[in-house]
Amino acid sequence: MNRFYPLTVKTIERITPRAVTVAFRIPETLNEKFLFTAGQYITIKKELNGAELRRSYSVCTSPKSGELKIGVKKTDSGVFSRYVNSALREGDVLEVHPPEGRFVFIPEKDKERRIMAFAAGSGITPVMSIMKTVLEEEPQSSFVLVYGNKSVTETMFYEELLQLTKTYPRRLSVHNVYSESREENALFGRIDRAVVNYVLKNRHKDQAFDAFYLCGPEVMIHTVTEVLQDNSIEKERIFFELFTSPEMQQEIPPDTEGKTHVTVVLDNMETSFVMDKKQRILDA
Repeated sequence: MNRFYPLTVKTIERITPRAVTVAFRIPETLNEKFLFTAGQYITIKKELNGAELRRSYSVCTSPKSGELKIGVKKTDSGVFSRYVNSALREGDVLEVHPPEGRFVFIPEKDKERRIMAFAAGSGITPVMSIMKTVLEEEPQSSFVLVYGNKSVTETMFYEELLQLTKTYPRRLSVHNVYSESREENALFGRIDRAVVNYVLKNRHKDQAFDAFYLCGPEVMIHTVTEVLQDNSIEKERIFFELFTSPEMQQEIPPDTEGKTHVTVVLDNMETSFVMDKKQRILDA
């Protein structure tokens, strides 16, 4: 039944300059309807500027948490995402469709599994739900996350992920990949063939993974899937969800003075060196 229910916004938390989380208060009478499986999404209906909008957002909490929360990243052309980030307030009511979707993870507490996920930008939201579920409900399982963003500032759930790695130091590994910021203990660039091969063949060499979850723009999903299959990983172990609004890819504004520390991944190997900011990498 294609029915929407009025839900009150319980909390709004800003997690980056361009993204917030929104948690809903679920009445007891609707508890059963809003039960969800890790990885599922909800659809929100809202009239803005005289037009009815419907937008789907993945739940970023685990089912065990008892909380229904989504992450919304503002895009320049996104009418609804701009409304959520600038005008939505705690106590407001939104029309929400119950959770659905097949990009899911079903926990089995006695299983020992290795899971790897690749996410870019707001594609992290369903992966957060899946990751937390693995950590909370499969105590013998481990999780590896490869997460692409422009910079630390633009990284959704950065602090929460940092805390989770401290809570589960032996079971959770997070590899950040930044396209516009060079950071210590992070890869520079995008989640491309070189990065995927590097993670598989260097950071997690000789480790077998039971499942791979991919969420982000189409080009990332296509690239990661192709590399995984090139590494003899069966398609039955690869699950993906396409986020259809990839961010515009912009060139990094050039700096003209000083030195910079560069990390290059080539032929699955990582090399670091210092170069003049005026130089091209191929000339260094």
